[in-house]
This record gives sequence, C-alpha cells and structure tokens, in this order.
Amino acid sequence: MATEENYYGKHGDPRKFDPKFKGPIGKRHCTDILCCIIFVVVILGYIALGVVAWIHGDPRKIIYPTDSYGQFCGQKGTPNENKTILMYFNILRCASPVVLINLQCPTTQLCVSKCPDRFATYLDMQANRFNNSYLEYYKQFCKPGFDKPQKSIAEVLRDEDCPSMIIPSRPFLQRCFPDFSTRNGVLTVANKTEFKDGIGQMRSATDLRAAANGINNVLDARSVGMKIFEDYASSWYWILIALFIAMVVSLLFLILLRFTAGVFFWIFIIGVIGVVGYGIWHCFWEYDSLKGVPGADLTIYDIGLQTDFRVYLQLRQTWLAFMIILCIVEVVIILMLIFLRNRIRIAIALLQEGSRAIGYIMSSLFYPIITFILIAICISYWAVTAVFMATSGEPVYKVMANTTLCKYADITCIPETFNTTNVTKLCPGAQCTFAFYGGESFYHQYILVFQLCNVFIFLWLVNFSIALGQCTLAGAFASYYWAFKKPADIPACPLFSSFGRAIRYHTGSLALGSLILALVQFIRIILEYLDHKLKASQNSFAKFLLCCLKCCFWCLEKFIKFMNRNTYIMIAIYGKNFCTSAKDAFFLLMRNVIRVAVLDKVTDFLLFLGKVFVTGSVGVLAFFFFTRKIPVLTDEAPALNYYWVPLLTVILGSYLIAHGFFSVYAMCVDTLFLCFCEDLERNNGSSSKPYYMSPNLHRILGKKEISSKKAKS
Repeated sequence: MATEENYYGKHGDPRKFDPKFKGPIGKRHCTDILCCIIFVVVILGYIALGVVAWIHGDPRKIIYPTDSYGQFCGQKGTPNENKTILMYFNILRCASPVVLINLQCPTTQLCVSKCPDRFATYLDMQANRFNNSYLEYYKQFCKPGFDKPQKSIAEVLRDEDCPSMIIPSRPFLQRCFPDFSTRNGVLTVANKTEFKDGIGQMRSATDLRAAANGINNVLDARSVGMKIFEDYASSWYWILIALFIAMVVSLLFLILLRFTAGVFFWIFIIGVIGVVGYGIWHCFWEYDSLKGVPGADLTIYDIGLQTDFRVYLQLRQTWLAFMIILCIVEVVIILMLIFLRNRIRIAIALLQEGSRAIGYIMSSLFYPIITFILIAICISYWAVTAVFMATSGEPVYKVMANTTLCKYADITCIPETFNTTNVTKLCPGAQCTFAFYGGESFYHQYILVFQLCNVFIFLWLVNFSIALGQCTLAGAFASYYWAFKKPADIPACPLFSSFGRAIRYHTGSLALGSLILALVQFIRIILEYLDHKLKASQNSFAKFLLCCLKCCFWCLEKFIKFMNRNTYIMIAIYGKNFCTSAKDAFFLLMRNVIRVAVLDKVTDFLLFLGKVFVTGSVGVLAFFFFTRKIPVLTDEAPALNYYWVPLLTVILGSYLIAHGFFSVYAMCVDTLFLCFCEDLERNNGSSSKPYYMSPNLHRILGKKEISSKKAKS
C-alpha cells in the first residue's frame, strides 16, 4: 500500500474525486482562454486575408486566355466580349501546347470570335485585295483598327499587324490549335501534308510535329473525359443506390458487432494458429523429404549468397530454420492468449458495449457529416484564397523582339508610351506585349509568405474541425457509460449537449491541440518539399539527414494524434484545460498500457474486417450489376463506355462511408475504455462505490479482482 501511495503521491490519486461524480461535469469553466483569443484573432485575420486576396485577385486570369494587350477573351464590356478564343499569329514559334497554355509564346496573341478554317497568307491577301470576301475574311484575324493596308507588306509583317499566315484550326481550351489528323500514318493539317508559310515557302505538316504530339494527347484526354462524364450522367442514380446500400451494410455491421465481435476475433485467432501449425508441419515434411538427397545437407554458409532463392529451398537447413521460426511464433501466440485472455475478453466486451452505446445514441453515426461539412468549408476557402492570391496583381508588359540581338528584349514597358521610345527604332518589329500579373506593393512582395500562412491556417482549422468532432462524440459516449441505469439515466440529447459544452467552454483547448498538430504537419510539408528539391542532389549526408527528420516527424505526428484523441476524451469528461487533461490521459494510459495495446489491436482488426466487408460486398455487387451479369437486372443496367468509372466511384464511396461510420465506433470504444479505466480506479464494486460498467464487463473482471479492490479500500 505504501508503494501505491508513493506512486499516486507523484501523479495524483485518480480515485480522489467528487463522490457525486456521474459522468461529464456540467458545471465547468472556459479553458485555455488565451489560445481561444489567439484562435479567434487568427480566424479574423484569415478572413481579412481572403478579402484582400478577393480584392486584388481575379481567377479569370487562370480560366480565360489573355491577349497581347492584357484583356480577357470574352470579357463583357470590352471589345473582346464576343471574341472568346485566343489565336496565335505565328504558331510555328511555339514549341508545344504546354508553352501555349502555360507560358508566353513569342508571337502576337489576339482574341477572335472563331478559328481560321482555311489556309491563307498575307501575301495571298495582297494578291487578292480586290476580292472583298477574301479580304474581309482575312482581316478578322488582324489587329483591331487594321482596315486597308497603308503600310508595306514588310512593315505589316514586321509589326505583326496581321498574321503572316493562317492555318485551319479548331478551338480547345479557348485557344486555336491546328486541325491535325493522320492519313495512312502521315501527319496532315486539314488533310494537307504541305502548306505555304508567311513568306511563300512550302512547309511540311511535320514542322508542327512537337505541337501535334502534345495536342493529340490532350485531345485524347478530352475524349476520355467526355466519355467519363457520359458514364456518370447515365449511372449516377445507381451509384447513389449503391452508396445507400453501403450505409445500410455499415450500420448493420456495427449493430451486429454486439453479438459477433468475439466470434470474429476468435475465428481469426484459431485460423492464424491453424495456418502457422500447417506451416510447421509442411516445413517438417520438406525437411524430412530432403533426407539423403545429395547436397541437401550443405549449410547456408557453404553455398554463400545466391540470387536465385530456390537454391536455398533445396537445403534441409533452410526448412529447419523456417520450422524453428514458426514454432517460436506459435508458442508466442499461444502464450499471449494464455496470459492476456482476460484483457482480450475485456477488449471484446468493450467493443460489444460500443455497439450497444451507438444503438442508444444513433445520432452519433451522422455526426461525421458535420465534420465533413466543416472540412469541406475549410478546403474550399483555402483553395479559393490560394487561387485569388495566385492571380493577384496588375498586368505587366514587356518588350517582345523578333530578334535575339535586341538589348531591350524582355524589359518592362508601358504600352501607351512605347511607340514614342527609341526601342522601336533600335529593335525594328519590337512590341510591348502583356507578360504576366504582378505588383510592387507590400501585399504583392510578400505573396509567398501569405500563401504559406494560408496553408498553415488551413491545417489548423481542419485539425480543429476533427478535434471538435472527437470531443463531441467523447462527451456523448461518456454520458452513456456513466449512466448507472442504462438507458434510463442517459441524459436527453447527449450529442447536442456535448457539442454545446465543447464549443462554449473548450474552444481554446481544442485550438491548442490542433495548433500543436498543425505545426508538426506544416514542418512535414516543408521536409517533403526539401526532399523533392534534393532528389537530384548528390549529397548523401543531406539525404540521410532529411530521411531521418521525415521519419521522426512522422512518428511525432502519430503520437500527437493519439495523445490528442485521448486528451479530448478527458476534456469532454472533466472539463479541464488541455495540458492537465493531456497529463491525466497519459498517466491513465500508462497505468493500463497492456490493456491499451490489446484493445487497440483488436479494434483495428475488427474495423479493418468491417471496411473490407462493406467495401468488398458492395463493390462485388456493383461489378456484377454494371457488367450486366445479374440476369434479373440486365435490362436495368445503364449502357457505359467504361464500367470501371461507376465501379471505382462506388468502391471509393463505400470505403469513405464505412470509414465515417467506423470512426464514430472507434471513438466510442476509446471513450468507453478510458471511462472503464477511471471506473476501476474510482470505484471498487461495493454498495457505496458501485461500478458503472456493464454486467458483462463486471463478470469478466471476476470476484478475485473485485475482492482485492474492496480489501484495499
């Protein structure tokens, strides 16, 4: 008894609580107020950042193409309102579609209402200038204001007032791309293998091969995308039905765990013992059958290292080693079952109790929807803010020269005054064209810092949403456990009450735990970025150090998630601040470390079986349905281009649904476990201090343990 007093003298006796304690404390106070204030200020700052990004940013800069004047194609209220497609004057200067879409192609870019549908050159237009229809058709692809050619042909082509040539094209991603096709394996443009360029020379369609290869791949992707969209349009109804079935199956599995948790676990254990036993017998059989075979008595050391593993299988020593290893594994499993049998029974009983608790608090199964909505809001706000910040800035114009010898090439210019400078004289044909969006203000100079803040606050808010859900569920299930007469003593609306307590009193504590986890995750993101940058590096020490840091922070993140989860349970029950609850949870877990390990593995195994069962059963049913292999429903199955599109959607959706249901169950089991440990330390089973645990758990503990606790009290 003295040893026990010394122990609790250091860590605080968990049994010295208010004897009137009957579950989550109702009279509590706000915790971690400073962190709560900081959290609210950060949220307000995050909103302000979003407003500033919204003021300065314009997502149309990403969505819509921009001409050489910095104007959007198709922008309302501008001359380009009806010109929604971007055309490149000389597409031969562009290396590939990637350059056309993401970078600036060194040629004039003009918004047009439609793409050219024929071959033509400016020289041909001059030769046919008295043909009004020909002239009017070609002029629509010239710069605005170009009427009748007042300049010489050389000046027009130098200043790129009109394209030197036009090529039959078709719009894609709101840009005019050459109309490529193949005929008998030969690349063609509008069924022609040759065409005239702007100076009258014959060019081959293969001159555009680099662009053609990229465009064909993109067009193929577009075709696949359209087919996938068609499949979703024709099968969405059946996908929703399959996901509803997955929800029903998940719910039934959780309810049946009350009766089948022990059966599933012991069948698995017996199966493992049987498989290992068969392995021992097979190893002995191989060992005995190789007796007297020439060379079979050689040792592994004698034959050395061999690339063909089958060589080792011809040695008796190999099978003897396998048999010894399997015997050790078998003995370890049997000994663990003998010495941990009561703890395994307690773990199974807690799983069954968790199923019973969810049966009384069915609303808890749908709480993940609230968490999903909160996380979806966080993701949406982060993505929108990131896009608006990425598109912040004013148009920046730079000198674009036709020759590489121009010393003014690529310097910033002002379109309104460009023609009055000496640049046009020193670099004939140079133009002041739109380059990108930028700025010199404080906001634009520190845009990268703001993007990093956006990522960090996003991680903080997502972790807070998850923490709020865990604390809410923990409070609801703790109300169930500490109800002496179940379900009569369970308070009304336990989930709603727990949610109110978490928001009203413990926002600061949840924010503090989320902040610690977000810091670790943010450091992991930075390490991943550094690892990506150092892949091409030859510095082995830096790679090794980075690998060690990544491993350490991965382990740290897992540990913090585990501790936060149990800390939130203690906060939900006792209403203390984060650090005190973390300390209490840690010492409580350490005093029951073996039970923690057993319960964790048993729970993980059963929930893994549940996820496999739900996902597999619904996935198999969807496979047979969408492949028309169910005779009764053959006529109902939709016609699909790719049956795997709805099938993968159903499988992924089923897994997410099962994960959502089972995450509630896992939180329920963890909460009941901590309450169970507190119950054991607080009470002794006497009439004055009765256990709150279920009769099943009470029976598993046995008379000896109860009697010993009574004697100590």
